[in-house]
Amino acid sequence: MSEIFQKIVEVATPWIISNGIKIIVIIFIAYLIHKFSGIFITKLIRKAVLSNHFSSKNDEKKREDTLIRIFSTSFGLVIWAIALLMVLQEAGITIGPLLAAAGIAGLAFGFGGQYLIRDLISGLFIIMENQYRIGDVVCFDGTCGLVEDISMRMTTLRDLDGVVHHVPHGEIKKVSNLAKYFARVNLNVGVDYSSDIEHVISVVNRVGNELAEDSFWKEHIIKAPQFLRVNDFADSSIEIKILGDTQPLKQWDVTGELRKRLKIAFDKEGIVIPFPQRVVHQSIK
Repeated sequence: MSEIFQKIVEVATPWIISNGIKIIVIIFIAYLIHKFSGIFITKLIRKAVLSNHFSSKNDEKKREDTLIRIFSTSFGLVIWAIALLMVLQEAGITIGPLLAAAGIAGLAFGFGGQYLIRDLISGLFIIMENQYRIGDVVCFDGTCGLVEDISMRMTTLRDLDGVVHHVPHGEIKKVSNLAKYFARVNLNVGVDYSSDIEHVISVVNRVGNELAEDSFWKEHIIKAPQFLRVNDFADSSIEIKILGDTQPLKQWDVTGELRKRLKIAFDKEGIVIPFPQRVVHQSIK
């Protein structure tokens, strides 16, 4: 065994000294390029992305973070792919036949890869047009959730139940972004038919202004929730519509707090929020 081990050492030592060191250098250089390219891409995108009057600082940061992740990941894959080919060559494996085989395989699967190409092209337009960013809440034809990741091929969403949805870009027909630039409180409230509408309007507007002036909530509210119109004469109530503008992703929190304050104010002011009622007429024989 000692003689076999000695022969292995004698054969392997020259290879390690020459090719082995080169492989280590290649991997180390690839690591450095990958690391510093990420820093370079981050600084470049931070400076290259132009702001507009519609975007807040948070909106700009989300778009920049999305672009940084996509370009850093793509560039990293290219770097390590090249490094792998160089390592294989130093290991004595001829990469020419491998590249030729890859080309033939790519041609063979070209027709089957049309969906992949469609996903990549659609993803490119989504990214360049800034349709949504990581951190936005979006809906794709009924599938809604928080955008956790965007690659060139697909978007990853997580809904309120914690379920993760992987949606290929080529399958996206319509994008509804619930968190771009600003969001809106859109609330319908029913009051009893006997209520004084002018009184109801004054209470609603007062509560909306108090909410917008609250030290905790004012940073989330762009425009105070206010009475808009009498929206409908329902079976058991008069429905009024309340609208207000909020920061992105804050519409649900603000709407919940507004509901709570309206209930408290309505109770104090004697305004009734009716439950469904039905009048039954019974004939007397």
